[in-house]
Amino acid sequence: MSETPQKRSGPALNIALFLITLLTVFTAGSGIQMLIEYTMLTGKSVPSSAWSDSVTNGLAYMTTLMGILLAHEFGHYTMARLNKVDASLPYFIPAPYPMLLGTFGALIVMRGRIRSRNALMEVGAAGPLAGMIVAVPALFLGLSLSPVEPIPAQGLMEGQSILYMFIKWVVVGSIPEGHDVILHPIAWAGWVGLLVTMLNLFPIGQLDGGHIFYALFGDIHARVSRLFHRSLFVLGFGVMGYEAWNAVNRGMIGEDIFLSSLPGLQWIFLGGLLALFHRRRGFKHPPTDDDTLSPTHRGIGILCIVIFVLIFMPVVLRPII
Repeated sequence: MSETPQKRSGPALNIALFLITLLTVFTAGSGIQMLIEYTMLTGKSVPSSAWSDSVTNGLAYMTTLMGILLAHEFGHYTMARLNKVDASLPYFIPAPYPMLLGTFGALIVMRGRIRSRNALMEVGAAGPLAGMIVAVPALFLGLSLSPVEPIPAQGLMEGQSILYMFIKWVVVGSIPEGHDVILHPIAWAGWVGLLVTMLNLFPIGQLDGGHIFYALFGDIHARVSRLFHRSLFVLGFGVMGYEAWNAVNRGMIGEDIFLSSLPGLQWIFLGGLLALFHRRRGFKHPPTDDDTLSPTHRGIGILCIVIFVLIFMPVVLRPII
């Protein structure tokens, strides 16, 4: 979510981006592209059942993930409208193959600034809370459909957060060593929903977490925002070093050590992206006219901080080597 003056335009662009994002998310969840590549490389035909499963998986992933993102963005949009803040419809951002998730999320544009801290809290927190209301049940459902199997020799391991591990334990129970849950598309979409919420709740700039932090603590926002932004690079290099050290201790050499350290680059990339996004306005938050924050709104802000802690994952995706 961003706040900037902008000329009014019709919904044509919003609708077009939404439809394109539906396609890229479907493609990411279906695996159809891999079937096409397999056919082209080997010349062998793929069984019709595999194509059917791909379509089913793509629809399950697309419906779940887009439901989470729609809940998130329309949480912002609804609260903005209720607080008489002029806000755009969501702009969805497609991420075509080979991007793994199919989308970079979405944003709304607010024209003008939010004038009270209570309103700022409502608009900032509504998105993450609405998204979580959809993502958590999706995780429960998806994990109940996910088999426990031996960890494959190659692939990617999803990041683990406190909440995700707890839900997995509740649904699946104890998992034998050397095994893990092979995520159903609905579970994968639920996990992505947690990831999107986590990234938005960082108290940086005008991310959702930045709005919430400013509403809670006011002018120290800019200093804390810069500190958290720098911490992304520290975390990135720290994860790279830790994973590389583990790889060396496991007897890996050369390219495998580099591949093991890749999870750290995810944080460095995010830090660079946020630096680019904030290069003009910096990390300072636009002020509000009313600095009063009610106890209820303060409680909402604290709840969002607790959620951020529970869904934070230091490693987002780790290659299996």
